[in-house]
Amino acid sequence: MSKKEIPDSAIEAVAKHINERSNKPYQIPIVGIAENIETPQYFEIHSFDQIDDSDRRFYAIDGSYNSQEFYNGLAIAIYTAGYICYHQGKQIRMNSDDDPVILGKAYYPENILVTNKELLESMYDELLSLAPVKKLLEFWNDNPEKIFEWKKDLVCKNLSTLLSFCQEILEIALILEIAELPDTKPGDFILRDGSLRPLQIDQLYLVRLGKYLHDKGIIIVAITKQSKIKMELSYTFKQIDIYLQNELKPKYPFTQTDPKRKKLCCWFEVSTPVLIEAYPGGGQIYKKGTSGGRGFGLFMAARLDYVEKLQNYDWVIADVNIFDAIPGVENGEINRNQEFLELIFRELTRLTQEHYILGYPYPLAEVHNFISLKKNFKEEIVNRLKYSLYKNQQMDNVDIENLFLDTHDRF
Repeated sequence: MSKKEIPDSAIEAVAKHINERSNKPYQIPIVGIAENIETPQYFEIHSFDQIDDSDRRFYAIDGSYNSQEFYNGLAIAIYTAGYICYHQGKQIRMNSDDDPVILGKAYYPENILVTNKELLESMYDELLSLAPVKKLLEFWNDNPEKIFEWKKDLVCKNLSTLLSFCQEILEIALILEIAELPDTKPGDFILRDGSLRPLQIDQLYLVRLGKYLHDKGIIIVAITKQSKIKMELSYTFKQIDIYLQNELKPKYPFTQTDPKRKKLCCWFEVSTPVLIEAYPGGGQIYKKGTSGGRGFGLFMAARLDYVEKLQNYDWVIADVNIFDAIPGVENGEINRNQEFLELIFRELTRLTQEHYILGYPYPLAEVHNFISLKKNFKEEIVNRLKYSLYKNQQMDNVDIENLFLDTHDRF
């Protein structure tokens, strides 16, 4: 498309919207108030020479899906989810294989061919039979039609909806699997990319999972660098950056003596007005509680490592277990466990120093690399299929090539 085909007025409208949303002042005090965690809570980053000096296990979960449709109505579709674990700075084996490189554990379906709706439904049924998902359904002890927000027919209406559903459910199932591993103990962390409020599962059941983790003393935090909340807080982040650099840092009583290691981190609870603006019309998303909303999270904004003048970039949005943050939430209490929240964010700074995604826990970056179905998915799956068709099915080479012909590659 030529740039002349896009009206200047359309570009200007987008620029105006971005500018307005990036400069909203929410009257959040920049000088933190210790008793009010909706204001910035500043703290010194974990000492670099002690970041691996912890007996906690740090698990990280991620998932992925991809598909390739060919001109003849044939489609290959795969979803997956898996996890890795770090202990004292080293990745430990989660699978029973002897591969010296792949230490994480992942699950893949057997049904990957899609030509009609029946095969979509077969993929759905297989998901429910996968060991982690089967265990999760047993934990909830209820009919999937009640647990899941959408009926089977709606989920299987199209391929992308089904794949997204399968990935999400499998990821949630892995939370329970990790929690029940023999080596998982109180104080260990489970990290998930995204949030603790998946849309595919009714809140009633997710709350049970959140309470179970809390009772076992297992800390779960979902973290993302991309969020509508960050756009709303852009102005606030900028003001915090100016205050931190120009006023707070020069007078802060650092324990570190090396100027390069003198870093201040920050976290605060995202207020309801910010959430309302970030999710207009999405009352279920921003409701802070265990009913009438989504999942079992409480949104926090956090800067887990400090890099001068990057402002918005090195902030993350963290969704913490609401039972950890508000232990009496089931009884209608609103008091936050500030001491425990401080511990969570301080511990997370162990995972964010000197790594290639600034301020982002490295186990999440590593699990993404481990589990992601990369851009070469099409080439890999087609080559493996061609080889199998030739070797095992003894098909003619010309017939095989015609199966995977893509006419768009010819012009």
